[in-house]
Amino acid sequence: MIRKNLGEKYSPMYHLGALGSGGLSISFFLYLNFMLPHESGIISFDQLWPILTGEPSMKAFWVSACLFVVFALAIMHFSLMYWNTREFAAFKKTEAYATLRNSSAEISLMVVPLTMAMTVNMLFVTGSLLVPGLWEVIEYLFPFAMLAFLAIGVYAMRILGDYFVRMLLHKGYSFEQNNSLAPMVSIFALSMIAVGLAAPAAMSHVREVVALAIALSAFFATSAALLMIVMLVIGFHSMLTHGIRVEAAPSLWLMIPITTLLGITFMRTSHGMGEALGGHISSAETYAVLIAIFSVQLIFGMIGYVVMKRLNYFQDFIHGDKTQATTYALVCPGVAFPVFGLFVVRFGLLGNMMFSMWTLPHYLFLLPFFLVQLLTLRTLIKLVTRLQLEPASQQMRTPSMQGA
Repeated sequence: MIRKNLGEKYSPMYHLGALGSGGLSISFFLYLNFMLPHESGIISFDQLWPILTGEPSMKAFWVSACLFVVFALAIMHFSLMYWNTREFAAFKKTEAYATLRNSSAEISLMVVPLTMAMTVNMLFVTGSLLVPGLWEVIEYLFPFAMLAFLAIGVYAMRILGDYFVRMLLHKGYSFEQNNSLAPMVSIFALSMIAVGLAAPAAMSHVREVVALAIALSAFFATSAALLMIVMLVIGFHSMLTHGIRVEAAPSLWLMIPITTLLGITFMRTSHGMGEALGGHISSAETYAVLIAIFSVQLIFGMIGYVVMKRLNYFQDFIHGDKTQATTYALVCPGVAFPVFGLFVVRFGLLGNMMFSMWTLPHYLFLLPFFLVQLLTLRTLIKLVTRLQLEPASQQMRTPSMQGA
């Protein structure tokens, strides 16, 4: 049974559990989207239903297995999002929330719009998989999706604005307490909003919708890129001066999901520019950009792994007795790395005809990303069990106490 009424013990960082489950769901969805033919913007019910209801085959089994994982993780996402919404509403009435709003930890509130943006993405994906004929009316839905992301963007900017105004006016930033890259969660949120707004740019056939989507997405992507430079400088200055705070060590990996989202934003924007505005980008240029971003992810991945290994972080916070909601941050790069890896394989390697689909090289390049997905899935389940579910002993004790 899931824990309830945490009150002051609640942390906004619990949203990362919902974020991770939604991201993992989409990561498995991408196998269907990138490996099956479809004329719509993304794979949909209309392409999958004939496979599922046709003759039994390995393809039908593979599609069924992917869909099972996608929907199971989608249910987890919506369940955890409902739990977080309820607990966060109660948390806002506590003294702990008031203290948070007046400290440098206020930036952690950016996980709320970040996860809300993921929920909109999940609604889009599950709707495409469950609703027959959705793509016949999709052009009517794009404006509503853009309004939803824009509203989330305004909410995020309000949080960010309050934070920076207070820091600038009252000198409230503590370098000693912020000796990590945890404030990068704000860039993470802006990048998620940017990639969501870029979706109509890649999928719409209405020129005006594409142009508006590119403009709105560019605002949030540019804001994310500028703040990323600032936060990286501040963060590394604090860490090199005071050392990294152990509990926030996973923040070293936040650059992986951030660059993944900005990279996908680039892919969606460039596709829309080519199809609707005539600004085509060659497959070779796409390959160069994807590999450059992937290299950044590898650099931060190796640095973060070595640091956390030396700090014994994995043993203490995943397999040991220490519990922190911030540990959920490990799931985000575990989702983002294989997601971007699938983009590199699909548009960088296959797009430049390095090899053909469904061949041994194709499988070999996909294998490491698939293994990371499985490891991340195991980590997510373990963290949800430890952080948000009642211990079995307590569940067994409760009925007897009530009976007494």
